[in-house]
Amino acid sequence: MSTTWLPCSVYHQNYAQDHAWWQTNFIKGKMLVLFLVLFVGIPLYADSYWLSVCNSVGYTVLGALGVQLLIGFCGQVTLGHAAFLAVGAYTSTLMILEFPWPQFLLDWGLAYPISILVAALVSGVWCVIFGLPSAKVKGFYLILTTMAAQFITVDFLITQYISQIGGRGQAFSLPPGTIKFGPWVIDNDLKVYYLMIVLVTLSCVVMINLLRSRVGRAWVAIRDNDISAEVMGINVVKYKLLAFFVAGFIGGVAGAFWISNLAAISPEHFPWFWSLWLVGVILIGGVGSIHGTVFGSIFMVVVMEVLQLLIMYLMDMGFAWAEPLFMDFLFVKEAAFGLAICAFMIFEPNGLAYRWWQIKNYFNLWPFSY
Repeated sequence: MSTTWLPCSVYHQNYAQDHAWWQTNFIKGKMLVLFLVLFVGIPLYADSYWLSVCNSVGYTVLGALGVQLLIGFCGQVTLGHAAFLAVGAYTSTLMILEFPWPQFLLDWGLAYPISILVAALVSGVWCVIFGLPSAKVKGFYLILTTMAAQFITVDFLITQYISQIGGRGQAFSLPPGTIKFGPWVIDNDLKVYYLMIVLVTLSCVVMINLLRSRVGRAWVAIRDNDISAEVMGINVVKYKLLAFFVAGFIGGVAGAFWISNLAAISPEHFPWFWSLWLVGVILIGGVGSIHGTVFGSIFMVVVMEVLQLLIMYLMDMGFAWAEPLFMDFLFVKEAAFGLAICAFMIFEPNGLAYRWWQIKNYFNLWPFSY
């Protein structure tokens, strides 16, 4: 069998080959097909509705990557990550609306790109502040400190003070044409989609490379046994705080991206339920897997959209009981979320990424799949 098809017939002669991203021509071909689907196929054939669904998936991936890093790779439980998305969104918004930008930066369309970077840094530092207790506490107590981040940041600081800047009330409206990336005005779902796919790709690449480095190995060692990691010479506090910074940084990117999809931003966009939702995404997708973050995001967003379309179809068919479900779909969505978590914990506790891993192994090891 050709070595370009089955990894079971491939052997490596050096370290670089053993750690290459794409180790066979077949895998390179798969990645090329994926690239064409994401950058050509979906924009060409998807309508505005499904593009908005794709944008929601990308936003969920960006938000869940930080949660995956903390829980899946560093063992630091968090239930307040929506706060750091909110910090990123409000930092970027305030910089666009309130910061006295030099005219040449506005002309070149650099205000929004710079605001994304600043928002990510501010969110990362803010995340580190609430990660400081991880030096002393863990488990249930760390959950409470991360929950405090949500209530202090969104329910107190943003709602009571930051939202009042400029006398706008609770919501910041983003006038058309203010979200620009160079000469590219992001004013429709297709442009938002391209921005999303670039940010998701870059974030995943950075995350994967970090996990392949000494830093990533230190995070995994802390996750598995922090006492043993400290005995081996790992500065546990340093790497924990670094994990919080990177998680907050990516969360800030997610929040800054999401404002490109909104006409106005308010604290209601970042409820505590969204923090729970992101944890559910990685539980369903697979804890400790970048693939799991993507699979879980696709599953959660698409299933909820299909459920809503199903209820609308039942209404059109004349089922009277479907109308109250549509009117209270938020509660239906929360119930479906809970049922999905329970089902996966019982029947697929390792998540969708584990099932994908099994499928790949079956193909890669064929005809010796047993």
